[in-house]
Amino acid sequence: MHLPLASSTTDYTALHNFAALRGQLRVSLTPRCNIACWFCHNEGDVPPPLTRADRTRQPRERKLGADDYLTVIRTLVDRGLKRVYFTGGEPLTSPFARPVLEGLPEQGPEGTYTLITNGTRVRAHRSWLADTRLDKVKVSLHYFSDESLRTIAHTSIGINAVLDGIEVSRDIFPRVELNCLLQKENAHEVEAILEFALERRLPVQFIELVGTDFNAAHADSAVSADGIIAHLRTLTSDEHTEVVGVGQGRRVFRIDGVEVDVIHRGLGRHHVGQCGTCLRRDDCVEGFWALRLDHNGGIQPCVLRDDLRLDVRPHLGVPERLADSAAGHVAAFTEGTL
Repeated sequence: MHLPLASSTTDYTALHNFAALRGQLRVSLTPRCNIACWFCHNEGDVPPPLTRADRTRQPRERKLGADDYLTVIRTLVDRGLKRVYFTGGEPLTSPFARPVLEGLPEQGPEGTYTLITNGTRVRAHRSWLADTRLDKVKVSLHYFSDESLRTIAHTSIGINAVLDGIEVSRDIFPRVELNCLLQKENAHEVEAILEFALERRLPVQFIELVGTDFNAAHADSAVSADGIIAHLRTLTSDEHTEVVGVGQGRRVFRIDGVEVDVIHRGLGRHHVGQCGTCLRRDDCVEGFWALRLDHNGGIQPCVLRDDLRLDVRPHLGVPERLADSAAGHVAAFTEGTL
């Protein structure tokens, strides 16, 4: 772990504890996407399906450039954060994807860089993606046919583009994983998605819906994980539960050495001081597990509370001040004093 420069005013304990508990830095390179999944929370920004339906509802204005992203990433990695995820929207639609991903700072042996993608643009960018420091690609596979892809993502793109992205990712990255949101629209395909993952020996994660204001109109599409858990138990007896660290607990299964995990809301979450008096707590199934950096220059510790964002732009020119500001924000959120 890279420790901060000495500071007489900032306590880094909360930030270091967050990192030690496997907290994530989620870097949204763009709020835009080439598809529009109905459940998208867009890391707390206005998601693509709402913008398509109402052009007056636009995501925040872009304020960061590629060098700004790299300054924040480098600063927070130097101060101990190890797990960096690149999200969107679809990150590979961003003009900053290449300069940011090619410019990533080296990390120690415990550090990881993960790209989260819908897979449809991996082939177009494979030549340079292969030369980045990305350790892992996580492909969203919430559908398994043209029909379910169209229903869920409101796109004319076919499922073969997604499956091709998975195969290209397998060729160029050391680790590829899949994730699948459980919903009525794909309930008939979940076992086929599992079989696809197992045949290719790809770890796969099944996730219960995280409800937000953006997807509230479709809340009745949420499906419990109980069904896939029952099915997994017919395939293996190798099961354990993990509730350590930050975020929701998960059930982890191993089938012929392949890890399948299920994010299950019944296993608890990591709430901190700010959550104690939060009026949104009854809606929250995640707690504090990620710092989300958006293209507007904000760092947000909770996807449901954009009033708790920290604007890092005033500190971009002085990394020590940027680090102190982020650490102080995490400490205040953890203590409930924001």
